[in-house]
Amino acid sequence: MKKIFFTSIFIISVVFNISAQTEKEIKAEIKHVTVFPDRAQIDHETSFSLLPGKSVLKLSGLSPYIDAQSIQVKGYGEFTILSVNHQNNYLQNLEDSPEVKSIRSQIETLQLKVADENATIDVLKQKEAFLTANDAILVKTTTFSLEQFKNFMDLYTNNMDQITMTTLKKQRLIKDYNKQITALQQQVSDKLGKQQLPSGEILVSVSSEKQVSGKLTFSYVVANAGWYPSYDIRVDDIKNPVAIFYKANVYQNSGVEWKDVKMSFSNATPWVAGDVPVLKPWYVDFYNPAPVMIRGIASAAKRSEAPVMMEKVVSENKMEEKAMEAAPVSVQKQVGETTITFDIAVPYSVPSDGKVQTVEIQRITAPADYKYVTLPKVSPLAYLTANISDWAKLSLQTGEATLYFENSFVGKSTLNVNQLKDTLTISLGTDNSILVKREKRKDFTSRKVIGTNRTDTYSFLLTIRNNKSNPVKITLNDQIPVSSNSSINVDPIELSGGKIDHQTGEIKWDLEIKPQETKQIVLTYSVKYPKDKTVILD
Repeated sequence: MKKIFFTSIFIISVVFNISAQTEKEIKAEIKHVTVFPDRAQIDHETSFSLLPGKSVLKLSGLSPYIDAQSIQVKGYGEFTILSVNHQNNYLQNLEDSPEVKSIRSQIETLQLKVADENATIDVLKQKEAFLTANDAILVKTTTFSLEQFKNFMDLYTNNMDQITMTTLKKQRLIKDYNKQITALQQQVSDKLGKQQLPSGEILVSVSSEKQVSGKLTFSYVVANAGWYPSYDIRVDDIKNPVAIFYKANVYQNSGVEWKDVKMSFSNATPWVAGDVPVLKPWYVDFYNPAPVMIRGIASAAKRSEAPVMMEKVVSENKMEEKAMEAAPVSVQKQVGETTITFDIAVPYSVPSDGKVQTVEIQRITAPADYKYVTLPKVSPLAYLTANISDWAKLSLQTGEATLYFENSFVGKSTLNVNQLKDTLTISLGTDNSILVKREKRKDFTSRKVIGTNRTDTYSFLLTIRNNKSNPVKITLNDQIPVSSNSSINVDPIELSGGKIDHQTGEIKWDLEIKPQETKQIVLTYSVKYPKDKTVILD
């Protein structure tokens, strides 16, 4: 009996300890989001109270795309964190977005209207049945005068007509409501996909010796989010510095809306391994081709299967300037040893719909050396370029640029910072005020045969006119052919002071042209080769 008593006490104590580790649902708002180029770090914060003993604090309603290895939980208070676990709850779906909730509300309103109309039709049918039944009784049991019979038939007909017409109107309304309901349900289906996303959960097991209040912070990385840079590049006049408007284009489809959160944009790539790579031995041997398959017999050498690679799915209208241009949002730039982060002072909301939102994160004014470039052999246009020195200090990244020159949109370009030059060259589009022409000088172009050789001579006149009201610097580019055969000899006869690169055959003239001035350059070269051979030069 004593043994049974102690066994009962032990079982009761075990049950008590198990029940003591209660699960408590907690809410933690998103406080900050750091967006990387193709993912984002989410930070939550919450306060709570604990009873003595062990408890499990569950934070739910999170994105199902959490990287479990990135989860960090920190606690503040007189309690101990025993463990941290992550799971996706497929029995509990994420809350609908505000847009989906609005559509569902419209569906419910329409469904109530359909129910009301059906109830009205039921009443009309009962009224119709009542009139029909009483009509049969009155006709059999009552003797009517002609006037009474006429009045009775008018009353009956009017009532039946009213019932029939009202019923038809109600049925048409119901049909229209059902069409709207079907369309709205299709919208919900399109937005939710084939099935709703599961709810991500973080379970924190904690222990405390007494009743305490504490605080928890959560941090984790989610996929299906990111940002990329773009720029507005504006030049009002080639006498003024170039203005660069640096923009962050952010998107996310993580399943959870980021509502009124502080955001930061970082160019860091935390998912790339930080360990220094190691060179392994590089073995070489003679190449032995694999035996060919004959009559369906497999070759002796078995090819290794290629590894399966995860495919990464990559799901302006200019206003006239006022006296003072609107200021951008306040942004603080933090430059680290290897990364740059832009902290946005104003909270933003980014819905989980994959749509891109643009945030201006930096506005730069940089001194630039403006120079025109033209290649009349390829294009009769002059291209304006801005050359910025010490560009590495501007913390720029490669991205698409929208170009504005003299308050007019001139096109799009790419700002490429993946270069090792000290000067960053930005193309600002074409300028129709610079006229360029390339024409062959027929009197100086000839073909002659002397002995066993043929000599072809070509001469061109390059003309540039500056119709602007200020002087311009322009680099003129042309070329002569480059021989790849010892039997072909290329001779630059006249270059008009141009600098030639003998490896590529490219010739450059750096010119400064005054307002309303025209300059002409003569380019002449000859090509000598055996007369029994053919060389294509035109």
